Amino acid sequence: MSDTNPKSEPFSNAEKDPSDWTTGGEAMTGAQASYLKTLSEEAHEEFDDSLTKADASKKIDELQEKTGRGQ
Repeated sequence: MSDTNPKSEPFSNAEKDPSDWTTGGEAMTGAQASYLKTLSEEAHEEFDDSLTKADASKKIDELQEKTGRGQ
């Protein structure tokens, strides 16, 4: 057993590459779809409802950058 207390570094693994998610290949969540649709409209881009969780996360990051919402 590890001596490291996960509560002492609660965000140590909070930023995980979506490509490494074990559930990344599943369909995006409802929350992701809703937010991605909003971002797509603001960025004047077509909303793709077929994205996986991982791809939706990457697209959200991309559109946040483009729209300034991620700042």
